[in-house]
Amino acid sequence: MVSSSHEALHRIFQKDPALLTRALQQVLHVPFPEPRDFAGMNVDLTEIEPVERRVDTLLRAETDDGAYLLVVESQGKPDERKRSSWPYYLSYLHEKYRGEPVLIVVTQSRATARWAAEPIHLGVHGMPSLTVRPFVLGPENVPLIATEQEARQDPSLAVLSAMTHGRGRQAPAILESLEAALRTLDRETALVLAQFVDSCLGDAQARQMWRDMMTAMQYFWRHPWAEEGREEGREEGREEGRIQERAEMVLNILRWRGIDIPDEVRDRVEACTDLDQLTTWSQRAVHATTADDLFNTAPAG
Repeated sequence: MVSSSHEALHRIFQKDPALLTRALQQVLHVPFPEPRDFAGMNVDLTEIEPVERRVDTLLRAETDDGAYLLVVESQGKPDERKRSSWPYYLSYLHEKYRGEPVLIVVTQSRATARWAAEPIHLGVHGMPSLTVRPFVLGPENVPLIATEQEARQDPSLAVLSAMTHGRGRQAPAILESLEAALRTLDRETALVLAQFVDSCLGDAQARQMWRDMMTAMQYFWRHPWAEEGREEGREEGREEGRIQERAEMVLNILRWRGIDIPDEVRDRVEACTDLDQLTTWSQRAVHATTADDLFNTAPAG
C-alpha cells in the first residue's frame, strides 16, 4: 500500500514505465529514443563502504541507440544533501552498468522544481569538470488534464496530472476526468493508480472528494478504506450510521463540485433510508450538472 506522496510520485513509473518515456518526449521535449523494453533494477547503490545510497526508482530502457538507465527521484522540498548525491548516482550507474544515466526529478512544488532544475557544476568555477542537468517534472510543465477525453487517451498521464495539480478550484474537474478514465481500466490497475492519487492529494477536501468518488465507483470494496468503513459499521452495529454517512457523501460530492443544493433536494436525500438508493445517487452526483440530476434515470454527463 502506497502511504505517501513521495512514494506515489516515483512508483507510478514502476507501474507504467512507458509513461516516463512519454513525459520525457512530450512534456520535457527530450529527443529520447523509443524503448523496445523496460526492466526494473535494484535501487541500492551502496558501495562496500558503510554509506547507504538509494535512488527512488531505477529503470533500464533498451533502445536502438543503446541502454538508458532512468533514475527517478521524488522530491518534496529542496535538500542540498540530496542534490549533492545526484552526480554520484549517475557516475556510479554509468561505471557499473555501462549505460547512459538519465536523472528525472518529480515534484508537486513549483519552488522545488525550480531548485531541482538548476545545473550542478563540480570543479573549477566557469569551467566545471562535471555538470549534471536534471530533467524536472512538476506543476509548471506537467499538463493539467481536466477533460474526460484527454484523461481517457492517457490514464497514467492523467494520474500524474492529478497528483501534481489536484488541489484548489481545479480539483473537481481534474478528479472527475480521471474517474472517468479509470473506468476504462481493469479493476486492479485502477485501484493502484487511484491509490497513487490519494497519497498525493494534500488538500483534505480534494482527498475526501476523491475517496467519495472511488467509493461510489465501488472500486475499493477490498481496499483498506472500505474495510475501515465496514469495521466501524460493525462496531457501531447500526445501519442508521451507514445510511447517514452515505447521504452526507451524496451532498458533499455536489458541494465540492460547486452545484447548488435546493432545500427540497437536501431534505429528500437526508430522508432516504435505502442504502442502495443513496449509493445510486452518489454515483450520479459525480457527473450531475444540477442537483435534480440525482433523481433522473439518465443524468447529464
